[in-house]
Amino acid sequence: MEQYVVKKNPDGSEITVADVQKVLLVILKDIDAICRRHSISYWLNGGSALGAVRHQGFIPWDDDADIAMMRSDFERFIEIMKKECPEKYVFQCFATDDRYNVLIPGMKIRMKGTYLQEVNTLLDNRCKGYEGCDGIFVDVFVYDYVSINMFEDLPRRLLNDVLMVPEVVADNVLHINPIGIKKAIMNNAHAYGRHCEKKHSDYIGFDLTWVWKSPFKPFIFRYDDIFPVQYVPFEDTQLPIAAHPHEFLTMGIGPGYMQLPPENKRYAKHIRDIRLPKEDD
Repeated sequence: MEQYVVKKNPDGSEITVADVQKVLLVILKDIDAICRRHSISYWLNGGSALGAVRHQGFIPWDDDADIAMMRSDFERFIEIMKKECPEKYVFQCFATDDRYNVLIPGMKIRMKGTYLQEVNTLLDNRCKGYEGCDGIFVDVFVYDYVSINMFEDLPRRLLNDVLMVPEVVADNVLHINPIGIKKAIMNNAHAYGRHCEKKHSDYIGFDLTWVWKSPFKPFIFRYDDIFPVQYVPFEDTQLPIAAHPHEFLTMGIGPGYMQLPPENKRYAKHIRDIRLPKEDD
């Protein structure tokens, strides 16, 4: 099987995507154990979900891992992690560190004793100064109830798109922490999700802090296409995916999700620099 190299070390050795995936799988298994213990429903998201369906594990060239959960479970998960986060990890989110960038997934769970620098510097990690703060991580996306009525949905999305501009400028150009703008973005997302939940919406999607998708074509899924989640083979274990993976992946990836991309598109794209855990960690 082809090895996708993410780093060549000075001594001539290489770190491959498969090496990174071994670490990610450890993190995923530990997350799963916590979620099972506390009856928190979550599912593999994005490329991780595609990998589960198409490859029964990671996409061979995928160098990250994503999970998702509903906001109510996410808020419980934060409180659980405050008390039960395993010693070998740290977790980062806005609720526990206001330096956290609210325009990225709602939480990062990082392994201590590792290091990862992402290619994306626009949304650079601002949570610094403690062990594990730059470790290899799994992203946790937050889903909210949403409306399929464009007149109800679009204004909320456009508001966060507008707020995104001063947030990015403050963070990357002025190098200040725009806490007020971050709270406005979060409050808009929370209020919209609560509003749609109270109206008993049958639809859910990425919470509105995720501004990296056109507000005119957002990711929106039927609640029943995701729940109840189902466990499927993933590498040497089983992990949860959406109840109806075809519908989920058709919306999230595209109708041709089972087709492999051209070979020139098969490469690791997220990692600029990395350090793996020591053998005895």
